[in-house]
Amino acid sequence: MGLNSITIIHMGKRYFLAVAVFLAFFSLFPVSFGSCAKPEAGTDSVSAATERKGPPARVLLQNFMPEAMADDVVKIAVLVNQKAGDNARQFIEGCVTEGRSMGFTVDAFVSGGDEARCREIAAGIAGADYDGVIFAYGDVGFSYDILRPMADRGIRIVTFEALPYRDGRSIGGLVTTFQDDYGLARLSLEALISSSLGGDRRPARVIRVGCAPGITFLDRRAWEFAQMVNEGRIEEAGVVMLDGLENPQAAAWDAIAAILPRFPRWSVDALWVPWDEFAGGCAEALAAAGRHDIKLVSVGISNEDIRLMHRHREIWIASVTVDLRLAGTVNMRMIAALLAGETLSDTFSFDPQLVRTEDLGNTVNIANLSVMVPDWGDGSGLFDHYEWMDKLKAAEGKYFRIPPASAAELQ
Repeated sequence: MGLNSITIIHMGKRYFLAVAVFLAFFSLFPVSFGSCAKPEAGTDSVSAATERKGPPARVLLQNFMPEAMADDVVKIAVLVNQKAGDNARQFIEGCVTEGRSMGFTVDAFVSGGDEARCREIAAGIAGADYDGVIFAYGDVGFSYDILRPMADRGIRIVTFEALPYRDGRSIGGLVTTFQDDYGLARLSLEALISSSLGGDRRPARVIRVGCAPGITFLDRRAWEFAQMVNEGRIEEAGVVMLDGLENPQAAAWDAIAAILPRFPRWSVDALWVPWDEFAGGCAEALAAAGRHDIKLVSVGISNEDIRLMHRHREIWIASVTVDLRLAGTVNMRMIAALLAGETLSDTFSFDPQLVRTEDLGNTVNIANLSVMVPDWGDGSGLFDHYEWMDKLKAAEGKYFRIPPASAAELQ
């Protein structure tokens, strides 16, 4: 298998975004020039150019990660247990681009949010010769069940938004990464409070959107909401509990449309939506009812969210989020560090960032959000301080390779 390849699998269909690069071709079929004079030792142009470049990443990998390079390639699998969309795409792009920059082969899989399909893909990964796995989005017991066989085979594992745990058992040597759900909730609520009519003079009157307990990240965000209610900064004017996760936008629209008649104009400051899967439907419902007196603040962002934020900018005033492309980048750096024998802490959380609708230009999307949001996508200082990592990236950049994956490739 070549040094640089990516495969994305979604719901059983295989899409090959790039073909492996067989650099060995040039060593198997050397070019000779019979009519040329034999060069003196040390003056061969090809050898001299190679010498100036230094050893390729493949040679360095054999020194830095000898166990992983036993089969002459470092292979990483990225498994995202979500439907294909902006979030999955951004995370995968971060993983793939960073992995390629160090000379890894990266295969990416999307389960479509189907747990049975996810188990099938995970079993295939466990039975293959991968050196590391990045797994994103899974409940505790489910994550444990699919990752345990990989760990038993010595595969290094980093997770994002998934904490493998079953009956008091965890998986040793695994690193878990998360969005800071408490921070996401608090920052979004701070933005909501600052925009409310009452300001600091009275608690902001808020309708909270939520789900029944059991969805870990929503439970954390709801807990932070309750803390701010206890602090006297928020008054819960009402709560909308949603269970239509198969079609969250439609479920949100219907539920908000049904509850709005209970609240006269200007009796509520804002609607707090802790998951952007519900936010679009909430914004559409408010707009359809002409309720521009109620502002919406959400958690999470996608290209569709940005489009609707533009469309309903008088209602949907802000969203708080984590850069998922950066999360993918950092997860890949962590896998590399584990393979290189570095010691890492067991957990890491990503800080949230506030995206205000008023700051979004008409041409802004997820890919170029850094133009409008300071420090968006800046991974400087996040697990990139290793000298061997710098050497790998420098070497890989000097030799011919497939360009980094673009957002268009992953659509």
